[in-house]
Amino acid sequence: MIQKEKKKAFGFWMLTALVVGNMVGSGVFLLPASLAKLGSLTLISWVLTAIGAILLSLVFAKLSTVFPKTGGPYIYCKEGFGDFIGFQVAYNYWIYMWVGNAAIAVAMTGYLTIFFPILAANKLVSFLVTAGVVWLFTFINIWGLKFAGIVQLITTILKLIPLFLVGLVGLFYMDIGNLREFNISSDSTPFAISTGAAMTLWAFLGLESGTVPADSVIDPKKTIPRATIFGTSLAAVIYILVTVAIFGVIPPSVLQHSNAPFADMAEIMFGPIGRAFIAVGAVIACLGALNGWIMLQAQVPLAAAKDDLFPRKFKQLSKRGTPTFGLVLSSILVTLLLLLNFNKSLVSQFTFIIMLATLAAIIAYLYTAMAEFIVFTKKRGFFRKKDIAKPLIISSLAFVYAFWAVMASGQQIVFLGSLLMFSSIPIYAWLIWSHPKHLIKNN
Repeated sequence: MIQKEKKKAFGFWMLTALVVGNMVGSGVFLLPASLAKLGSLTLISWVLTAIGAILLSLVFAKLSTVFPKTGGPYIYCKEGFGDFIGFQVAYNYWIYMWVGNAAIAVAMTGYLTIFFPILAANKLVSFLVTAGVVWLFTFINIWGLKFAGIVQLITTILKLIPLFLVGLVGLFYMDIGNLREFNISSDSTPFAISTGAAMTLWAFLGLESGTVPADSVIDPKKTIPRATIFGTSLAAVIYILVTVAIFGVIPPSVLQHSNAPFADMAEIMFGPIGRAFIAVGAVIACLGALNGWIMLQAQVPLAAAKDDLFPRKFKQLSKRGTPTFGLVLSSILVTLLLLLNFNKSLVSQFTFIIMLATLAAIIAYLYTAMAEFIVFTKKRGFFRKKDIAKPLIISSLAFVYAFWAVMASGQQIVFLGSLLMFSSIPIYAWLIWSHPKHLIKNN
């Protein structure tokens, strides 16, 4: 019965909902407040990031046809670079997922403050609600992948309706004068655009979501590439549309202090009813993204554990076929991260957490881009030259973009992200020591 559920869990639309749902969440609904301190030049950041994200989606789409297995970037990097880099990617990717879940949950709470002002005034209540929602979706995913996938499809449809509506209508309420505040930061224009690009990449994290649960996808060699490319392109259109609208409607000086920027824009256009409508849509969007990412936060460790590159506990499945240990441990770490940022404002929490999560993801993207280059170089004897040229060019361009995104993350975030990556080295050494068969295999 477990195998049957895994085979039928994701078709094209459900997988597309996972890709879009994991991208279109807290990023689009709260990120404008973080970007407003830079100015309207961040619209350029969005375009550059969209181009980079589509390049990366092409990399993941191609690799998914070569290795249609659960694990996504971990599988590709392990095949390209070997066990150690594969482990590092799995480790960083896992960190990015549970750190990112903290940011999504914080964004959801930000929009709930519209209905429950106590969440903005009382940090303890805010923490309890934020952590409580994380655990609610943890238990939903423990119940089973198919049930969680249905929840994902429904929430994705519900979140796209208010986004399209407000984005389109907002174009008619724009004040072009707001867009003239091009660079209000203290940095140079190129540096500010780069900073904005690093922040906007957060909204595209999840473009690879369709590749992660590959064992649970119907006809993965066709379904995963289609869902990945279509989902990423759809998200890019939505992001650019709604960001132009919100920057045109709300002055940057006001926008950067908003806990619920889209709800504020809807109130300007439609009054209190519009504010409530968008706030509900934003909460649903965050809930959908949180459900999708909690679904995935145990899938990469599961794939690595099957190769003895993560502790054995991560590959234990429940009677419903779900990696319960990985789900629970990841959510415990999310809760601890929320506790560590207990005294910060919601926007401050969100900005710091997304930058850290984004860097962890970029490292996985960086390795994956070169993994495609290596895989197709190794397999060049099995393909015609014209079939190899395109993947090699795309992977090279995707690597350049990912490398630029790392530089744009800033010294503090790169420093903290490097410490996280270096912490994987002794863990890998311990795993080798505890699984001697690796030594035999490598020799």
